[in-house]
Amino acid sequence: MACLSVFTGIALTAGKLAVGLITRSVSVLSEAAHSGLDLVAALVAYFSVRQSARPADEVHRYGHGKFENLAAVVEALLIVAAGVMIVVEAVPRLYGPAQLARLDLGLAVMAVSAAANLVVSTLLMRTAARTNSPALEADAWHLRTDVYTSAGVLVSLAVIRFTGWHILDPLVAIGIALLIFKAAFRLLRESLGSIVDVRLPEAEEEVIHAVLRGHAGKFVQFHDLRTRRAGPDRHIDFHLVVPGCWSVAQVHDLCDTLESEICRQLPGASVLIHTEPCRPESGDCYLCRVHISLAHCPQQRCGREERGEG
Repeated sequence: MACLSVFTGIALTAGKLAVGLITRSVSVLSEAAHSGLDLVAALVAYFSVRQSARPADEVHRYGHGKFENLAAVVEALLIVAAGVMIVVEAVPRLYGPAQLARLDLGLAVMAVSAAANLVVSTLLMRTAARTNSPALEADAWHLRTDVYTSAGVLVSLAVIRFTGWHILDPLVAIGIALLIFKAAFRLLRESLGSIVDVRLPEAEEEVIHAVLRGHAGKFVQFHDLRTRRAGPDRHIDFHLVVPGCWSVAQVHDLCDTLESEICRQLPGASVLIHTEPCRPESGDCYLCRVHISLAHCPQQRCGREERGEG
């Protein structure tokens, strides 16, 4: 999918640049700059996805997933650069809007651009959702922004053609820049969050809690749940308190079950479970009476017998 985005970006950038020079439209030229940086972003996404797919090695023991987050930050900065370029070009034309030529060419290339980017961005978003790839998601949002801006330029050129209001050209270009800045802010916030190990979204952590609740009768309690994300990968770890009388094999089987269920519902997850024996002196026996039947906990029965409770 990243390759498709690259090829589309090359074709659209060349077409917009040529038509922008012919029509002398700053809004079309701004779209060419936008598409050019989208092309660079697509190349960054392509190489970052290839890099993040590499398995863990001696240097990167947790894999290469954060290469995608780094790529998304680079893409966001490129979007900001595109927005600044557009504003610098558009503001002077507010005071002396240029007369545009060959608006039919501008209308045609904007229509083709909006349609092509709509198709490619939709495919990229579906792939990003399936693979949990932040780089592909960033690339998809770049192209989706291009859809909106191309549609805006298309409408403005149509209005200019029928009304002669050439002031609309720089105004629309500035509007495109504002949309670009908004998209860049969103990408930076999400990508930097993953780089500094922000926890997984609440909905995903609730999936983990739901799995643990489904097996509540097999352990005493859990605590210290920690989550983070690195590119398409999720890292999850927590402490699991189990009956102290259980064998290593029993504990291992329970951990395998919990890990496989979490990974099935959260693809790309790496789950680390630290197990601890129950401690009757800390009140774990009360939790056992609530969550675990006495048949599963001989140690609790022993503790009750020592206290003369039967």
